[in-house]
Amino acid sequence: MQYNKFYTAILLAIGISMGSPKAQVVQRDTTRADSLQDQRLIDSVVVMGRTRVHEINRQAYNVTAIDATKLHNSTLDIGHAIDRVSGVRVRESGGVGSDMNISINGFTGKQIKIFIDGVPMEGFGSSFQLNNIPVNLAERVEIYRGVVPVWLGSDAMGGAINIVTKTRNRSYLDASYSYGSFNTHRTNINAGWTAKSGFTVQVNAYQNYSDNNYRMWMEPSNINTWKREPAQYIRRFHDTYHNEVVMANVGVVDKKYADRLMIGVQLGKTYQEIQTGAQIESVFGSAHRRGNIVMPTLRYYEKDLFIKGLTATLNANINVGKEQNIDTVNVRYDWLQNTKYQDAPGGERSYTLYKYSDNTGLATATLSYDINKRHAIVVNNVFTTFDRRGSDELFPENEAYEMPSRTRKNMTGIDYRYNHDGKWVASAFFKNYNQRLTSTSSYNPSGNWGDVAYETQKMNYNKVGYGVAASYFVNPDLQIKASYENAKRMPEAFEIFGDMVNRVSNLELKPESSDNVNVGVGYFFNVTPDHRFALNAGWLYRDAHDFIRERLQTNQTRYIMENLARATNMGVDGEVRYSYHNLISAGASLSYHNFRNMTMYDNPEATEISLVYKDRMPNIPYLYGNADASVFLTDLGGKGNNLSIGYNLLYVHNMYLFWPSQGSEGKHIIPTQFAHDVNIVYALSNGKYNVGLECKNLTDARLYDNFSLPKPSRGFFLKLRYFISQ
Repeated sequence: MQYNKFYTAILLAIGISMGSPKAQVVQRDTTRADSLQDQRLIDSVVVMGRTRVHEINRQAYNVTAIDATKLHNSTLDIGHAIDRVSGVRVRESGGVGSDMNISINGFTGKQIKIFIDGVPMEGFGSSFQLNNIPVNLAERVEIYRGVVPVWLGSDAMGGAINIVTKTRNRSYLDASYSYGSFNTHRTNINAGWTAKSGFTVQVNAYQNYSDNNYRMWMEPSNINTWKREPAQYIRRFHDTYHNEVVMANVGVVDKKYADRLMIGVQLGKTYQEIQTGAQIESVFGSAHRRGNIVMPTLRYYEKDLFIKGLTATLNANINVGKEQNIDTVNVRYDWLQNTKYQDAPGGERSYTLYKYSDNTGLATATLSYDINKRHAIVVNNVFTTFDRRGSDELFPENEAYEMPSRTRKNMTGIDYRYNHDGKWVASAFFKNYNQRLTSTSSYNPSGNWGDVAYETQKMNYNKVGYGVAASYFVNPDLQIKASYENAKRMPEAFEIFGDMVNRVSNLELKPESSDNVNVGVGYFFNVTPDHRFALNAGWLYRDAHDFIRERLQTNQTRYIMENLARATNMGVDGEVRYSYHNLISAGASLSYHNFRNMTMYDNPEATEISLVYKDRMPNIPYLYGNADASVFLTDLGGKGNNLSIGYNLLYVHNMYLFWPSQGSEGKHIIPTQFAHDVNIVYALSNGKYNVGLECKNLTDARLYDNFSLPKPSRGFFLKLRYFISQ
């Protein structure tokens, strides 16, 4: 079976690029021997074997890898690229630069860990997040659903996303610019140069800008009359976002002491106007925030260190950037842009010029040893730190800003893997998690009004986890996977201390745990040599304790994280893909999750069963899917000129905004949504010059996400890209 030809076709369907390089990856035809004469007749390089993406998808873990190079002509960021993967749902609070929340098989938020080249993206600051990283930065993206391999060094509960960047030892230039609706501009430059001596320089730079002034359908309240106006289209007016990032690395490759040794720095800055609170009823017109990132980095990789089969990887970084919230205008806005100013000092939500540093540090080390062809062992350790310091010139004497907010977290994992000649593979692993937390709480020592004192609290948590994963090939076309993990997760600093914008602190937050089971099957077959199919199906079960969830604060203008004693989830997802002769590719996926609150009592002292016991978890999608289709026309208008036309559908079933058993008959519901996107790309000179045109939300549907916040209306986008490599 021609695996790579098939996977190339279906991966092209996910993207919109036809600018494939001259090097093609195909599978050796086992029905006959390839002759040297046949090889000479091919004017491009032919590499026999499976692609890296294909190898990852064959792992024992429930993992999907997408070839990001097929998306480089799109205007997608990393977040929207993975939104098209079965079982994955990406949710936003608005347009470009807004908060992005990822859900994988029902788990969401920080339960899903994000990595870049295997390094956890913890404390990277607001300038470097999934919704502002261009897809051109990545070579591929790996999505792990459920069990996460030890080498990633994670305390993930529900899965992980690993962004693999371009680290090939060659010289290249990839430059692009896009412009579109809502005055959106995106620029991206990736360049690398490697000398014969092994000296290497890499520069990645990008910027995003958008007014985000899209239309929303709503019934606005008038602050002058305190009445709701008739339903109408309203434009956002205070939602500008822009960020700029430069990542520079210099080092050497292919040396005796290091296959790869790079030192670098990430620099970036962000400006973001704050348009809404946690719900659309809260509207602001002056508050905004600024931030920057200054992060030195170190990366080291060496294969066959000291002995054959021993591989070492070391990564380290520290972020000393700053963030600032600016809210100094005492004014009230409504969506009609009516205003009410107050004479007294104050702000729209919290009178502040608070400037702070979320100083974060990370060091991760991995040793893997291939004992022989069948046995291997991996040891990984990740150490992270967080220390928030800040001050507010409006309140220079406020002692609260001097109080410590620190966390120290260390995770160690050991994995043993057995590979029986590729027929079946099994892994068993053990993980240890440790977290030290230092925080401050206020209290009234005397009982007199205005008397405030602060008390430092220290907490130490130590947890262990373990699991197994196995894969078996019934035949070369049929694979069965199964995995189990007793997973633990320590609360993130932003969950405990808040993000200083829309999420408040909860110092009582406890670690969560879950027993996770995944079973999956993949079947690949040909009806005829030109008609190829792929079928994938999975079943999962989650039993979580002290489950950390996001809910609205009492005043419903901000979020807070809380523990839920127990929650369970049983779900299924499936995907089917079809391709015809590298001309047509199409696919569809659907996921269903029965995520329930199994907390019987609201508190330890309660004697009556909770009203929301066995309720479906609110504000979490439980039925959703994707469909896509693409047509590829090669050598159109000249040899090496290729045209692709693509379509993508996103479906999300309606869901309750709050607990189904609470509230009146007119419960808040996030409605069923269908989002249609279309694209067309013309690639010339084998992908050297590329022009792409996209329409997102073609039907101008009313789309909503977190807590029913409206997503952008219909938009058109044009992208120009230039790519050379040698």
